[in-house]
Amino acid sequence: MRSSRKSAAFQNLLAIAGRLRFQPHRIDHLLNEAGRHELTLPEGFPFTVNLFRFREGATSQRPTWHERLELLMPLDGPLSERMGDLVVDLMPGDVLVVDHLKPHQVVDTQGLRTRVVVISFLPECVFTPGSPPTDYAFLIPFHRKVEGRPHVLPANSRQAEAVHQAIGQLLNCHFDKHNFHREAGCKAWLLVLLNVLIREFRDSAMDRVELLWRQEQAARLKPVFDHVRENYAGRLSLSAAAAMCGMGAAKFGRVFKDAAGMTMGSYLNHVRMGHAVELLEETHESIAEIAFKLGFSDQSHFDRRFRRTFGRTPSRHRISFTSRR
Repeated sequence: MRSSRKSAAFQNLLAIAGRLRFQPHRIDHLLNEAGRHELTLPEGFPFTVNLFRFREGATSQRPTWHERLELLMPLDGPLSERMGDLVVDLMPGDVLVVDHLKPHQVVDTQGLRTRVVVISFLPECVFTPGSPPTDYAFLIPFHRKVEGRPHVLPANSRQAEAVHQAIGQLLNCHFDKHNFHREAGCKAWLLVLLNVLIREFRDSAMDRVELLWRQEQAARLKPVFDHVRENYAGRLSLSAAAAMCGMGAAKFGRVFKDAAGMTMGSYLNHVRMGHAVELLEETHESIAEIAFKLGFSDQSHFDRRFRRTFGRTPSRHRISFTSRR
């Protein structure tokens, strides 16, 4: 059996993981009848890291699938992951790009005993409407797969040390609850991690085709992106946005969702919430004044939207930010 080379970066990763709490893998109660695993992620930064302990006879027995993207890495012992009809054998420090839309589960093998890091996020963490089309490259390891050839970065590969360093820093950021801007650090190290995976799994010919398509779609939608950037507090109907791009409303809705990964309404909220954070942290304007400036009909509507996006109220965000300065 292939051995796992423990580099200095992986040893440091193990030291970081040793300070964190790993939970038994019990998720059967979170799966619906179709096996879909619903995991609520913050709208403002739809990203999380789950730390699990897998042991023989003590793991969830039902396969699951989900729409969020996922990376999996065992830390201590071998682990086998079933994805559809394929079983992938992993060693400590290997990183698997999970085929998330296929039913998948850890195989309950004899002697199974390992901690596992699971990194989950939605595509908009790295590629959002208005982003440079090249940002889509960060998603290529998840979408450009060949059937029967899983994307596994072995622990003894040339790229592994950079991956282990990035994951270690990612754990530091994510579990540092006292770091007010930890999401920014998480995104920075997530991009470093994904950039390494691009180099490991990229198919240059397919990448160029995909990026050219993204560039074409971004160019078609540019009038809307420009309008929202300058008029984010105003109302914008789907039909008006479609007219800016010379499309019918139905076609525009499909093109926007396909290219951006979210609806136009979600994109407008995404832009408004970015400005909301800036105003809360950099001005002394009241919450009501900020709500009005962002185009909300009243403060309570703004409060609900902000809390849904960031998991805290605007006033709590401002108090927390001020106390940490």
